[in-house]
Amino acid sequence: MKFDKKSLKFLEKYLNTSSPTGYEHEGQKVWMDYIRPYVDAVEVDHYGTCYGIINPEAEFKVVIEAHADEISWYVNYITDDGLIYVIRNGGSDQTIAPSKVVHIHGEKGIVKGVFGWPAIHTRGTQNEPVPKIENIFIDCGAVSKQEVEEMGIYVGCMITYPDEFFEMNDRYFVCRALDNRIGGFMIAEVARLLSENKNSIPFGLYITNSVQEEVGLYGADMIADTIKPNIAIVTDVTHDTTTPMIEKKKEGDQKCGDGPVVFFAPSVHHIIRELIIETAKTKNIPFQRAAASRATGTDTDAFAHSNGGVPSALISLPLRYMHTTVEIVSKEDVGNVIKLIYETLLSIQPEMKLKYH
Repeated sequence: MKFDKKSLKFLEKYLNTSSPTGYEHEGQKVWMDYIRPYVDAVEVDHYGTCYGIINPEAEFKVVIEAHADEISWYVNYITDDGLIYVIRNGGSDQTIAPSKVVHIHGEKGIVKGVFGWPAIHTRGTQNEPVPKIENIFIDCGAVSKQEVEEMGIYVGCMITYPDEFFEMNDRYFVCRALDNRIGGFMIAEVARLLSENKNSIPFGLYITNSVQEEVGLYGADMIADTIKPNIAIVTDVTHDTTTPMIEKKKEGDQKCGDGPVVFFAPSVHHIIRELIIETAKTKNIPFQRAAASRATGTDTDAFAHSNGGVPSALISLPLRYMHTTVEIVSKEDVGNVIKLIYETLLSIQPEMKLKYH
C-alpha cells in the first residue's frame, strides 16, 4: 500500500506531537482534525478518548480501536541544587534515559533538559552504577530549587522525549511513540478509505482513539461502557522477536515485514478472529499468528470484558525496540494492517452469528 503525501504529513505531525498518558489532548486535536472529513460525527469523552462515527443512528455498533498515549515521566522531586528526580508515567525505561534530551512541560511552557550521567572515566571498573529510577536525574541548567520553580517546573510536571519521525531505508517508519499512535494512524486511514471508496456499511462504525492504555487500559474501559459495541477490533503493536536478546520460546516468533499479527488469547473471540484470518487468506494479505496465555495486555481485554462480554479481536503490528525513542515498524506491515481491518469491516454483517453455540 502506497501512502499519499497528505497521509504521511498527518502521520509525521501526529507522531511529533507529544501525547503523554493523561495529557493526550494535543495529539488528539491533530487526530480529530484529520479524521473529521471522513466520518459523520466526532465525539470526545471526559478523559479525552476521541472517536469518529460513521452511521451514528445504527443500532449494531462496531469499534475499531487504537490507543493515543505515549510513555513519559513525572517530576517527582527537586533537589536544593536544582536537579530533578522522576517517576514513571507508563512503562518508561530507565536504562535508555542517561544522555537523552527531554522536554519538561512546565507552567510557562516547555523547558529543555537532559538526563545526566557520570562520565565513564569516573565510574571505575567494579560495581559500575546501573540506571535506576532512584539514580537517574534531569539537569535543566538551574543551580537551585528556586530557579527550577521560577522556570515553571514543579512536582507533577510531565516530561517527554522530543525525538521525531523519520523514514529509514524506504522500508521503515521510525519514531518514539509508534506504540501506539501508529495505531491511531492506521484506523484513521481505514476511515479515509471507506469514505473515498464510498463504501456503504450496514452498521455504525466507531473509529476510536483511546487514552491511558499505558497505565491500565483505562480509556478503553471507559469508552467501551459509553459506546456499548457489538464487536470490537483492536490494533496495537507487538514485539519483533527477531532482534537480539529476545527469546522466541518465550515471546513467540514475529517479524517486521512479515505482515499483521493475529492474536490467539482467552479474550479474543474465536468467530471474529476467524473472520479476520479468512479475510486475510481471501484477500492475499500476509499475516502472522501469536498467542497470549492470559491477558493480551492491550485494550482488547478492556473491550472483551465490558458490557457483559463484547466479541473482540486483536490485530497487532510488529515493532522493534518497544518503549524506546527509536521504535521501528515496517511500512509494508502498516499498509497491510490498514488493508486487513478495512477488508474485514466489509465482511461484517449485523445478522452474523456471534455466539459459539
